[in-house]
Amino acid sequence: MWRKSSYSANFNNCVEVGHRVGLRDSKAPAKRLQVSADAWSAFLRAVKCE
Repeated sequence: MWRKSSYSANFNNCVEVGHRVGLRDSKAPAKRLQVSADAWSAFLRAVKCE
């Protein structure tokens, strides 16, 4: 299941997050970037601190 950000004004130009799958660009959904759970958690902590 892929989720798009609620902040995406144009639903065709955004980054999507897939549960236990990784990240992908909505314009090129076949290509994915695998991200570990630890790396994703660290990313979210860093973003929330900004």
